[in-house]
Amino acid sequence: MFTFLLVLILISVLILVHEWGHFYAARRLGVKVEEFGFGFPPRLFSVVRDGIRYSFNLLPLGGFVKIFGEHGEGEGDRESFVSRSAWHRFVILAAGVFMNLVLAWVFFTIGAVAGVPHLADGADAAVPVSVIAVVPRSPAEEAGVKFGDVFLELRSQDISLRVEKEEDVIDFIHAYRGEDVTLLIKRGDEVKEVHAIPRLVVPEGEGPLGVGLGRLTIAKIPWYLAPVEGVRILFRSVWGTLDGLWFILSELVSQGKTSVAVTGPVGIFAVAGETQALGLAYFLQFIGLLSVNLAVLNFLPIPALDGGRVVFLAIEKLRGRKISPQVENFIHTLGFVFLLFLMILVTYRDIVRIL
Repeated sequence: MFTFLLVLILISVLILVHEWGHFYAARRLGVKVEEFGFGFPPRLFSVVRDGIRYSFNLLPLGGFVKIFGEHGEGEGDRESFVSRSAWHRFVILAAGVFMNLVLAWVFFTIGAVAGVPHLADGADAAVPVSVIAVVPRSPAEEAGVKFGDVFLELRSQDISLRVEKEEDVIDFIHAYRGEDVTLLIKRGDEVKEVHAIPRLVVPEGEGPLGVGLGRLTIAKIPWYLAPVEGVRILFRSVWGTLDGLWFILSELVSQGKTSVAVTGPVGIFAVAGETQALGLAYFLQFIGLLSVNLAVLNFLPIPALDGGRVVFLAIEKLRGRKISPQVENFIHTLGFVFLLFLMILVTYRDIVRIL
C-alpha cells in the first residue's frame, strides 16, 4: 500500500511538473492562463489569485493547465494563445517536455549520489550473478523471476549447485531442459524458491530459461560530479527510449505485432513495487526513466499530444496561414479517443498478465 501511494504521488509530480512548464512559459510570454488544476475534475474547491483559478479536484492523478485560446478562442486578443506567433506557441507547447527532462536530470543526479546500477566485470567473483533481463512469455517470466533477482543455488532431482559465475546457470539450465528445476534466488532481503521448466525448443536469440545474466553492482558518484553524471544518464535514457520506440514501430510495421511488453499504469505500479524492493538507487533511476518516457511520448507527432500540436504549427508555417481551429480541434479529439482506447487496452493486458 505504501508503494502504491508513493508511486501515485510521484506520477502526479511528473504530470504536475509537465503542466507547470506550460503554465510558466505561458505566463512569461504574457498569454492568459485561466486555470491550473491539481488532480482532475470533478472540482472539490478552488481559489483565484491574480486572475488564475487554482482548482483542487477529486481524482488525484496529476493535474492540468487551461490556457486561454488553446482551442482557437480569442483570435486577435494578445493574451490569447492562438493569436501568438508560431515561435511563442512552440515554446509554450515544448515547455512541458523540457521540464520533464529537467526533473529526470534531478532524479538521475540524486540517484548518482545514492549509487548508479551498472554491470561489473564478469570476472569479479565478489559480485553475485543477477537477472538483468526477463524475456516476455518465457519460463522465467511464468515462474515469477524478476529483474534484479540474484541466483544463489540451482537444484534438480540429481544435484544442488551453488551459483558462482554466469556459466554455472547457463550450463545447468541447458543440461536440464524439459525438466522441473528449482531456482533459489534472493530478491531484496528475501530468499525464495521458484520452479521452472527450461524449454526444449528455444526461440532464436533466447535461452531455455529466457533470462539475461550479469553482475549488477552499485557505483556511487561524488556529489560534485553527480550533475555531470546525471546529464550523461539523461542523454542515454532519451536515446534508449527513442531507440526502443523505433524498434517497436519497426516490428509493428514488419510483423504486425511486437515482442516488447508495452505497459500502462497498472504495469507501472507493479514494476515500481519490484524496483523499490531493489533499493533507493534503482527506484530513483526508475522514476527518472518514467519522466523521460513522459517527455518523449508527449512529443510524438500524434494528435492530442504536444508533439501533435507542434506538427500543426509546422504545417501552418509551410502553408503560410493558420489551420481552421475547428478542424484542428476535431483531429485532436480523434487522437484523444484513440489514445484513451489504447490506454484501456494496455491496462487490460497489464491486469491479465499480473493475474
